[in-house]
Amino acid sequence: MPQEPAGAKAPRGTLVEFVRLIMVVLLAIAGFEIARHVADTTSSAVLGIVLGSASGYVLGGILGRQTAAALSSVEREFRRVSAAEIAAGVAGLVVALVIALLLSIPLFRLPNEAAWPAVAFLYITLPYLGFRIGRSKRDDLFSLIGLKPRAAGVGRGEVNVLDTSALIDGRILELVRTGFLGGVLLVPQGVLGELQQVADASDPGRRKRGRRGLDILARLQRDPTVEVVLVEEEAMGDVDAGLVRLARDRGGAVVTADANLAMVARALSVPVRSINDLAAGLRAPVVAGEEISVRLTREGRDHGQAVAHLDDGTLVVVERARAHLGEEVAVHVTNVLQTTTGRIVFAVLGEKGATPGPAAEREPRDSKRRWPEPHQPVSPRPVADTGEAGRRRGR
Repeated sequence: MPQEPAGAKAPRGTLVEFVRLIMVVLLAIAGFEIARHVADTTSSAVLGIVLGSASGYVLGGILGRQTAAALSSVEREFRRVSAAEIAAGVAGLVVALVIALLLSIPLFRLPNEAAWPAVAFLYITLPYLGFRIGRSKRDDLFSLIGLKPRAAGVGRGEVNVLDTSALIDGRILELVRTGFLGGVLLVPQGVLGELQQVADASDPGRRKRGRRGLDILARLQRDPTVEVVLVEEEAMGDVDAGLVRLARDRGGAVVTADANLAMVARALSVPVRSINDLAAGLRAPVVAGEEISVRLTREGRDHGQAVAHLDDGTLVVVERARAHLGEEVAVHVTNVLQTTTGRIVFAVLGEKGATPGPAAEREPRDSKRRWPEPHQPVSPRPVADTGEAGRRRGR
């Protein structure tokens, strides 16, 4: 059971007063019976009732607060597990009770001094063992009867604990909408408190980021594909340490955009889903300004273009490179365009590639027709003078 935080207020309420009332009534009756047996007088009976009621009021308050604290701890423990785990544990407990009942039948043939302790031992140990086994084998138990538990919060990694940086970042919303992130999203009370502090900051930039995080959280709560659960973890202390501990206890992963928190979680063997690492993994293989080496395979759609492909199939369009078809040239990336069908890289011949000249603007050498370049004048081909003018010049 988790320990109560230091300085926490004693739990009060209807439960405490109800337990106190029961203790007052019971001890008042007990005081009356004791006083009647000691001295059968009216004054002694009244005194016994008063003393019993006072004792019941004091003891009832203590017992009521302890009962309320115990029930609160049990409630927190049940919040830590999913509904599938509870159902599987109860099923294991029922099966264990049936087994204990069957095993207790032959034990009652023993003498009473040995039978009752043995039966009590069975009814205590077997149900507890059945509950633990049912929780640990929940997936197998549900699959035996042809049922699949709800995807949210059943297996490891399907429970995700959100960090403040992940909500402020905003890209988590797209991850959820595209299906890369799902299940149960746990938001501890400390994270919500940090978002509220940032949203109430005096700096306009911080205030804008905090409000953005709260807006992202509200959108996630309205998304039907995930379940957002606000976790009231008491005595969390440091928020980052509480996040890692919560993810470890729930068997989930930490979703964060903080590199330091990701390193701490990995050091404690807690799964981490880093948004920055995901973005780096999905980053384009080439960026504008980079120089790469490609092999030109075919002509492009426009005049003077040549086409190449990267190892992952990305299309590379090189300007003024048609004369170098079949060659491996160095090109300089000028732009990267992301389309619905894929990524297109535009480039020009780089410094290490062949320098484009007038020949680069012409058709390939194997072309049947050659057209003069627009900037070059067309000079007439000389012909032999076989006419009258030639005879006169020859004279």
